[in-house]
Amino acid sequence: MLKSISKKERNRGGERMVDCIFCKIIKGEIESQRIYEDDKVVAFKDIDPQAPTHLLIIPKVHYSNLLDIPEDELNILVHIHSVAIKLAKDLGLADKGFRIVNNCGKEGGQSVDHIHYHLLGGRQLTWPPG
Repeated sequence: MLKSISKKERNRGGERMVDCIFCKIIKGEIESQRIYEDDKVVAFKDIDPQAPTHLLIIPKVHYSNLLDIPEDELNILVHIHSVAIKLAKDLGLADKGFRIVNNCGKEGGQSVDHIHYHLLGGRQLTWPPG
């Protein structure tokens, strides 16, 4: 069974947040090409783009992955998807198509231990990826 980080630890910048590259991006400690920001999420360009448009959308609260989100905080997922749709429309991806991807856990392809969604578009995407 996976051990979740308590809400108290997340909001106080617990141990896992100290070393988290995405938490450092949120705090401005690491530079990024931000495309969008509000009180709940940040969206920025991926440093290793897999498509002409490749953004990462991350919540400002640290959750390791989908399994770490408490039931009473699952509304963050709706917000992330709403932002992804807005960005897809704003960037002209909505007419041709785009992909929203979340990798969960090591075998699921998750490389950073902070939940994040990829917004990809601008070319014909194939399946399965990688």
